[in-house]
Amino acid sequence: MSESPEEKKIATRLFLEEDLGAGAKIGLDHARAHFLRSVLRLGQGALLGVFNGRDGEWLARIEGMGKGWTSLELLEQRRPQTPEPDLWLAFAPIKRGRIDFLAEKAAEIGASRLLPVITRFTDVSRVNTDRLAANAREAAEQCERLTVPEVAEPIKLSQLADNWPSERRLILCAEFGPARPLAEVLGELGPAPGPLGVLTGPEGGFAASELDALTQLPFVTPVSLGPRILRADTAALAALACCQAICGDWRERPEFR
Repeated sequence: MSESPEEKKIATRLFLEEDLGAGAKIGLDHARAHFLRSVLRLGQGALLGVFNGRDGEWLARIEGMGKGWTSLELLEQRRPQTPEPDLWLAFAPIKRGRIDFLAEKAAEIGASRLLPVITRFTDVSRVNTDRLAANAREAAEQCERLTVPEVAEPIKLSQLADNWPSERRLILCAEFGPARPLAEVLGELGPAPGPLGVLTGPEGGFAASELDALTQLPFVTPVSLGPRILRADTAALAALACCQAICGDWRERPEFR
């Protein structure tokens, strides 16, 4: 009896841009070829999982490899593409190291889009979105999700407010002012709330004028994250985790390992 896709041990998972289908042959770029050959020490015939955010996850076999190149052959689909929560994280950029950690963990939790937002007290002048995207991609590869979060270019808070889709509820994590507990708000939204977004501020918090302007918008709901002042990355990840636990896909379990 042949092995099922679940029983075939894979060495790693890779995100690819190419279309995926049975029998397809895909050549990897130099960076990924180097990773498989020189870092993981894989050889011809090794199995891995590949996904592109559209066609599910596929079992692939290393068909050939040489100096600077590797080719894959797709064998069969391991998992079909399934819907994931439509959950955006808008956050004020923080210093390198902590922002890398934030992008990685937001991807693991299940955020679908990461939006750096420049606020009055943001203490970071430049955001390396390519590095953030790489961190998010690597986290998605490791945690077995079928998509990779999109990473947007930084924008000012006023631009975010002007261009935010009105149908997407924006959960504003407010350090002060009128705000209901996050769990209470999410509980009212229920298990299928539609598109959501979370907005968190910088280490210095939002300016009072920023909070005043945001709370006037009809799609914004200010919430409290409890009695303690959280660091910026802690606040963002805590809010995402609550959204996933109460309204998202944390009721589900991994299909297989």
